Amino acid sequence: MVANKIPLIGYSDKLSVRPGERIAFKVSCTSSQPYDAKLVRITCGDPNPAGPGIKEAEIPSEFEGPKPSRVQEVHLGSYAKVTPGSAFDGVDAMTFSATIWPTRIKQAGQSVISRFDPDTGSGMAILIGPNGTEVIVGQDGTEPLRLATEKPLQERQWYRVWGSVDADTDEVIVGQQRLGGEPVYESAPNVNAITLASNAPILIGAFGNEPPGRYFNGKIEAPKIHGAAIDPTESDANLMAHWDFSNAISSKRVVDAGPLMLHGHVVNAPARAMTGSNWHGEEMRWQHAPETYGAIHFHEDDIEDCGWQTDFEFRIPDDMRTGLYAARLKSGDDWEALPFVVCPPKGKQNADLCLLISTFTYTIYGNQARRDFDTNWTRRAKEWGAFPYNPIEHREYGLSTYNFHTDGSGICNVTWHRPMLNVRPGYFPIYDEHGSGLRHLPADTHIIDWLETKGIAYDLVTDWELHHEGAELLKPYKTVMTCSHPEYHTANTLDALTEYRDTGGKLMYLGGNGFYWRVALHPEKEGVIEIRRGEDGIRAWAAEPGEYYNAFDGEYGGLWRRNGRPPQLLCGVGFSSQGKFQGTYYRRMPGADRPETSWIFEGVTDQVIGDFGLSGGGAAGFELDRADTRLGTPQEAVILATSEAPQDHFQLVPEEMLTNDTTVSGESHKDLIRSDMIYFDCPGGGSVFSVGSITFCGSLSHNGYKNNISRIIENVVRRFTT
Repeated sequence: MVANKIPLIGYSDKLSVRPGERIAFKVSCTSSQPYDAKLVRITCGDPNPAGPGIKEAEIPSEFEGPKPSRVQEVHLGSYAKVTPGSAFDGVDAMTFSATIWPTRIKQAGQSVISRFDPDTGSGMAILIGPNGTEVIVGQDGTEPLRLATEKPLQERQWYRVWGSVDADTDEVIVGQQRLGGEPVYESAPNVNAITLASNAPILIGAFGNEPPGRYFNGKIEAPKIHGAAIDPTESDANLMAHWDFSNAISSKRVVDAGPLMLHGHVVNAPARAMTGSNWHGEEMRWQHAPETYGAIHFHEDDIEDCGWQTDFEFRIPDDMRTGLYAARLKSGDDWEALPFVVCPPKGKQNADLCLLISTFTYTIYGNQARRDFDTNWTRRAKEWGAFPYNPIEHREYGLSTYNFHTDGSGICNVTWHRPMLNVRPGYFPIYDEHGSGLRHLPADTHIIDWLETKGIAYDLVTDWELHHEGAELLKPYKTVMTCSHPEYHTANTLDALTEYRDTGGKLMYLGGNGFYWRVALHPEKEGVIEIRRGEDGIRAWAAEPGEYYNAFDGEYGGLWRRNGRPPQLLCGVGFSSQGKFQGTYYRRMPGADRPETSWIFEGVTDQVIGDFGLSGGGAAGFELDRADTRLGTPQEAVILATSEAPQDHFQLVPEEMLTNDTTVSGESHKDLIRSDMIYFDCPGGGSVFSVGSITFCGSLSHNGYKNNISRIIENVVRRFTT
């Protein structure tokens, strides 16, 4: 159990709903007094007093009013659970064994496989730590026996570990063997009153009753239970259970290939489709040789679902307007806001424009602990009245896929069934000397605020609906607009957007570094998302060799570019350069004055575009996308404007590099560090307008929404929705 340190915190079971559906809110509050809850509609979530500010309106709701406070705890750590029932009743000799690849050996007491009840002191377990492999065996009427090999293991090496007990001979043995090496044993004879019987479940990667503890860090392969005291380096006799993790990889199931068929399930989404001890690089796709992917990587800080009890629910009224809403909570001086999107009723369209909300990207970045956090952030949060909690100080809810597990491996599985501190109106992740420092959901409210200010009708849908409903969801809309950073997509969402564009739809890509990484959704658990960071790209960590294919769907992970679908194929521009959270401007290009595109710049005479804004101080910044016909930009695409004067800290993305001084395209590094604003028509009657910059929408509200960025976007929206 991890202490829940924030006084008032919560999450919802969904990030988007439709009229008639219900959403459940789960809250933890340390106060002895009730907290207050109300519904608000959010149009701007920027806490910067120099900008539009927080804009929200209270909406009467069925859940409005005081709610009883209670503390709900967080249980991080993944493991597999099996309930054996009476399968081992009367067994007085037993061996537990497994093949392991430990990743944090300095931490004591990590359980490999256990059936041990700490309350009664009965049962058996195998653990590892600084003293090598340890076996714990219950003794009636006295403390459990602990016996260790006293031979340290090495991290990231394969070992067989085991412990055997024979109540008839009163002998306990613990052993370990580095694969290919000599075994090491320790034994304890004359152990009195051994008690193997236990009511505890069998836990692989954890210890005790639920919620368990002593979580294992590393890979576990082929855990087994034998109904005899054997040496597993010499014999596989009397096999009672053998959990084959190469079976049912995409599911939560763990399959027992032994005679008792004691199947179980994994808890808290450990990483599956992991290379096993018999993988030697012959096959990279686990589906082609699953027997070489028989390992699961467990972590003490994995999380799939906090599992909190529901405090209140809300049925979305049939006439509720589409938009961004939140359950706003207050307890004394503490506040919380749990955001959710209300989509139109299925099959119904309320506006000509649809704004696509990137919940997959929000979840992938959920609780990102950034290295640039310092006291400036804390001071500004207090001054602005911003959301005051930062993931780097509150790791109890699990971190993002831009962070590492405690054992140094990259986080590949994340969930929205937990508090995500950075998915809050009023949160800023970056101390931005030039603006607000917003990203993701708070940054995307700049677009909502602009639409509201301009009186442009819109519907909101999310990538969740798009993934499940496809192009039919978008078909009624004249225009589909993205948010500032639609980075993470499934094949379904890309297919839907491509079909929409190619059948007459108008697509506006208003962000940067979009359509970049491929993700997979868990087939059994809604809200759990997987990313494999293979080969190259701007990466927070690198997947291990042989682990580039997703466990959830079996498809090749990593960049969409490496899957043959670079972003230029969809929206004409793709990720080219990244720097610090700082922006510059665009320079108007001759394409802006061509007869077929001059309408985009109607009312704009400036040559310099967007040298202002709440995101890094300029419309072209942080992450920049450029056109490239070799990657899919149509030959007929018109470059309307190109960014200039990038700061020295901007670097080319790795996938553009061949050597230290040559690029894939043959162009210079400097020429590739740019953002292109482009337009093109599609053969099916559709059109695409792209800006290629994450900071672009932070410029919309400048000068009371009267500026060249705002005017250009309004020109495009008005034409596309006519």
